[in-house]
Amino acid sequence: MMLTNTYYAGATAILYVFFSLPLIHAHVAAWSKGMYCLNGTTPGQDNQNNNSPVVPMFQMKKEDWWMHHFDQCDQFPPAPGDFLDLPANGEFTIEFATNRAFTTLSYDGKQANTFPGPLQNGLQDDQLGVAQDGQEPQCISDPNLHAQNETMASGSAFAISYQSDIKNVTPENLVVFTVAYNTPWKRLATFKVPNLPACPDDGCICAWGWVPNGCGEPNMYMFPYKCRVTGTPGTAPLAPAQPATWCEGSLGSNQAGPNGQCVQGAKQMIFWNQLEGDNIEVEGNDFSGNPRSPSYNDKLGFADGAQIDIFLSEPSPEPPRPTMTTVRASPSATSPASTASSTESSPAQTGNANENGAIGVVASQVSTTCFWVAMAVSVGLGLLV
Repeated sequence: MMLTNTYYAGATAILYVFFSLPLIHAHVAAWSKGMYCLNGTTPGQDNQNNNSPVVPMFQMKKEDWWMHHFDQCDQFPPAPGDFLDLPANGEFTIEFATNRAFTTLSYDGKQANTFPGPLQNGLQDDQLGVAQDGQEPQCISDPNLHAQNETMASGSAFAISYQSDIKNVTPENLVVFTVAYNTPWKRLATFKVPNLPACPDDGCICAWGWVPNGCGEPNMYMFPYKCRVTGTPGTAPLAPAQPATWCEGSLGSNQAGPNGQCVQGAKQMIFWNQLEGDNIEVEGNDFSGNPRSPSYNDKLGFADGAQIDIFLSEPSPEPPRPTMTTVRASPSATSPASTASSTESSPAQTGNANENGAIGVVASQVSTTCFWVAMAVSVGLGLLV
């Protein structure tokens, strides 16, 4: 009995330490079936308390930040057959959390709540992000959402590459296909899918991206998944992705706004504030007067929801080749009765019933006319004689 009590006391202490200390200032990742290093980065171990995916990237070499390589997450693919499913023209839902423990992918979902992590100091769900009377909204640091409230959450995105091997993914073939404004905020978030074409048999590689707007270190997030398109996929291929540019105030307009025109079509993920590999630079302030921070929203030309401008034009279908219709001449008419019989089509003459029938009627009329002209000429010649 003493041993049992000691065991439970120790286990309780461990859980207390886990749920109290490590998650202070914890960051956020998008958790889902099909993600890399879901079980952690220790071979053979299923880490229910895994928080490796939530670590952001800041001032790293490209070889380290690309696909979360710095902690070897990209070396731990999902189990065979596990994919993040993307229903073409539909939607999918992921879980934002500061730790796997706070998702339905761990502990049977017993620690999953409304928000990505436990709220501190007895705060209730409806109190998160609500400013006190007369006070400015404060940054929420635990869970670390890098925002003061939902309206100030910068937005996040998923991109897809039609490569099955993560080593073959490049910024140009990794195309942002969906954006959810004002995320991360709550644990559950839904992303809309455009008419994506089917993936190769071994699936595609997807990535989730987030660039927080203030409230802490100006870092970025990029995390890999094995994914596949389900439902009824489209056929149009994706265009090569281009870097987005700052175009605040210009989204939805064909004219350049005060900050230039938005990049049209397929766009790359945002790579920013790293030692190398950045694809955007910003300076100055945004319209609200705060330092510019590139994000997955209208400031960089990303529409909310499915990105429907990412496709190459589908090849025009080959026009039907013209067909020749053969009209056989009717036998020489010798009488109105014989002329009338010439309007009946034989099976060999029947192609398009309407078309050939019309031609037959015209031919009959011409034949009849010729008959009476011939008769008139004959009579005329007889009179002359």
